[in-house]
Amino acid sequence: MTVTFEDAITRYDPVLGIEVHVELGTRTKMFDDAPSPAGGTEPEGANELVTPVSLGLPGALPVVNGAAVEHAIRIGLALGCQIAETCRFARKNYFYPDIPKNFQTSQYDEPIAFDGHLDVELSDGTVVRVEIERAHMEEDAGKNTHVGGADGRIHGASHSLVDYNRAGVPLVEIVTKPITGVGERAPEVARAYVQTLRDIFRALGVSEARMERGNVRADINVSLRPSPDAPLGTRTETKNVNSFRSIERAVRFEVARQAEVLDGGGTVVQETRHFHEDTGTTSPGRVKSDAEDYRYFPEPDLVPIAPSREWVEEIRASLPELPAARRRRLQAEWGYADAEMRDVVNAGALDLIEATVAAGASPAAARKWWMGELARTAKAQEVALEELPVTPAAIGELQALVDSGRINDKLARQVLEGVLAGEGSPEEVVTARGLEIVSDDGPLLEVIDATLAAQPDIAEKIRGGNLGPMGVIIGAVMKATRGQADAGRVRELVMERVQG
Repeated sequence: MTVTFEDAITRYDPVLGIEVHVELGTRTKMFDDAPSPAGGTEPEGANELVTPVSLGLPGALPVVNGAAVEHAIRIGLALGCQIAETCRFARKNYFYPDIPKNFQTSQYDEPIAFDGHLDVELSDGTVVRVEIERAHMEEDAGKNTHVGGADGRIHGASHSLVDYNRAGVPLVEIVTKPITGVGERAPEVARAYVQTLRDIFRALGVSEARMERGNVRADINVSLRPSPDAPLGTRTETKNVNSFRSIERAVRFEVARQAEVLDGGGTVVQETRHFHEDTGTTSPGRVKSDAEDYRYFPEPDLVPIAPSREWVEEIRASLPELPAARRRRLQAEWGYADAEMRDVVNAGALDLIEATVAAGASPAAARKWWMGELARTAKAQEVALEELPVTPAAIGELQALVDSGRINDKLARQVLEGVLAGEGSPEEVVTARGLEIVSDDGPLLEVIDATLAAQPDIAEKIRGGNLGPMGVIIGAVMKATRGQADAGRVRELVMERVQG
């Protein structure tokens, strides 16, 4: 590809549309009593978590999951949406083997929530408002496995297997209005929007919201137009992008790819596309259907949903503190500067620091560990902070050892190294490695006396009031004790010796 993202946005205005699907963590599926894998049931094999409703067998009638409806209302309220006084399900007709009924039960022109917005904070503190078109309920599809094809794709496969364990899992799909005016920050806006949604899902308790497990899946629509006042261009939809980094990369690639097509006099095809993690590129899927192609019609086997206003207000009153408000509160409590708080949030360290503070560490100490030593370790290992083999409770214990004077900062880093290596808790590492500070003056005085005797000229200078060389003596003592002496106490004892 000869056109870069940076080059493309000098000539075209990118427009985004993002569809996010979240699996609701209910005990059972959307329309039947089959256990839901999103609710914690772990199947041992394929096609275990199914009922006649899941499989679309003749005569099987669906019943709406009330907990899923409540979760959907909670999401809608958190996004500032209006909650419909009445809404209904519809049949979205298409044939793929992962939908055994030949249609998906979804919502079309009567969603449960609509006309909302979400304020998204970018890395430099800029806030972008994303308008929400709708949030609607639907069921998930099963999972196809194509055997014999390259990279698990259907092209070239000898046969396909279908697992219906996931079929019927409750979903809420959140659809944005066109996101315009973001220019070169389009990739960052897309990432921050999905990340903010993920945080809201977790705060609401409606889903584990783990992207790597498919609890949250994002479809990224991208189109280009020659200027901000021109009509919208033809969009592509990159399906099921499953990490924040990939969302950014998918947007950057599609903007550059579409610009190259348009520069060459070509036409962008309205289609779905697949994102490839290894190359950061997208490839064509299928021609994208419009709504009329799905032949939506009201689901005759389900009555309309009519949540009472009293129930909606009860749910509104029960909403927890949402992530943006929580960040503002914690920043005030911890005394972090704006830039410090943004760094914490961008590093994914907020929950870890909060838990470390709850474990007894000061906010300053918790931030020092997670944004310092641990952040460097995570970067070197190319993992997220939360993936490191250390808990906030362990960091709280480590800091308590420092605060009590049993170890100093230098020794604490050695203790942390042992914890990360799987040697046990901080207390266990201190004991096993013998890292506790020497608190007995007797052994310290022996080392100090030997050090002063070995350097009588420095001792004489200190005795004469020249404290400049004091660092040489302290450094030698610290080296001799493997860093296990308290430098302040060493200084006091040196002064006592030379003045005595």
